[in-house]
Amino acid sequence: MERRQPAPQPPPPRRKGAVASREWLVVPAAGEARTREFGKHQIMEMTGLPARDLRVLDPLLSYPSTILGRDRAVVVNLEHVKAIVTANEALVPNPGNPLLRPFLSDLHARLVFPDLPSTSPATDRGTDTEQSEGNGPTLAAYRSGSVKFLPFEFKVLEVCLEYTCKCLESETLALEKEAYPALDELTSKVSTLNLEHVRQIKSRLVELSGRVQKVRDELEHLLDDDIDMSEMYLTRKLTFQGLSESLGMVDSNKDAPIDHDEEKEEEDHDDETESGRESSVYIKPNIEELEMLLEAYFVQVDGTLNKLYNLREYVDDTEDYINIMLDEKQNQLLQMGVMLTTATVVVTAGIAVVSLFGMNIHIDLMKAAETDEEARIKNMKFWETTWGTVAGCVVIYLLAIYAGKKSKILQ
Repeated sequence: MERRQPAPQPPPPRRKGAVASREWLVVPAAGEARTREFGKHQIMEMTGLPARDLRVLDPLLSYPSTILGRDRAVVVNLEHVKAIVTANEALVPNPGNPLLRPFLSDLHARLVFPDLPSTSPATDRGTDTEQSEGNGPTLAAYRSGSVKFLPFEFKVLEVCLEYTCKCLESETLALEKEAYPALDELTSKVSTLNLEHVRQIKSRLVELSGRVQKVRDELEHLLDDDIDMSEMYLTRKLTFQGLSESLGMVDSNKDAPIDHDEEKEEEDHDDETESGRESSVYIKPNIEELEMLLEAYFVQVDGTLNKLYNLREYVDDTEDYINIMLDEKQNQLLQMGVMLTTATVVVTAGIAVVSLFGMNIHIDLMKAAETDEEARIKNMKFWETTWGTVAGCVVIYLLAIYAGKKSKILQ
């Protein structure tokens, strides 16, 4: 009899929200911002980013400040600011976060009221025609070279850097206002409450210094790497793609019947086109404007870091001063202990003398006086012995203290 195999179990029901969509604020280059929900795979298709880059924006994971330049997008993770910037729009996750309200208002103001571009009169012709080609005024301006302005991705990046620098600067100023009075109070009065307050300030200082240092290191890394900065020119990449497509359309007309002379001229023109295409692909883009933008905020972040460094120096100086004060108190206590120990030894010597007289020994001094004269003499000898013992203890104590000061054991 064949053994029946158990029926296959149905797969467990998919947990609801396994691939949960997140709320994103879509800020286009032209138009009103709108809130939409996208899943991770939708964001990957829209921006061409791998999954590891999206983890940088995950609020459940703690990633340091990072700016990543990719083929079609720039990933920005600076403190509370997290965004994906393309050549045409910016995607901001969790727009309902109260910490992002000033950033979103600054971004809206910057895009609604952009800076006026500088136009060259000699190259104004043909600009209006090129603006209608489908990629908007940005692409047309880059093709004609008539307009010099900041691309959309750099505008958004500038707002991100500006807001981050403002937040770090405000936190630094607030910490300075709290730290300096607390440190001055600690130097005047060392107490448990003041020490605990300064300890909390120092913990906040270390944490804030690490955050500012990471932002500074990230900007320094970008400034040192021209390739990474060139990858962030998304609008320029679209321009080169549009030029490549237009050159491809010109090459498709090669097969038309022409004369030999014209064919020769056309071949020469094709060679020039091919060389121009290769040079346009491998040419190093001009990164001067991005470099100037990053350098400006690098200087600002470096200034904030210098303020924190000066505050850290002040904290260290205060700690050294407190340690010196405590060492001085400890030395005073040790000296007092030495003096008390010396006094105890001297008093012990006097007690030894008193103990000798207190022994039950039959001597003439202990006998009862028979006359008033003998009583007077014995009373006088008692006081002579008592005051002589006290004076001897005092002299021995003073000699001990003098010897200690002369040998610089006591001050």
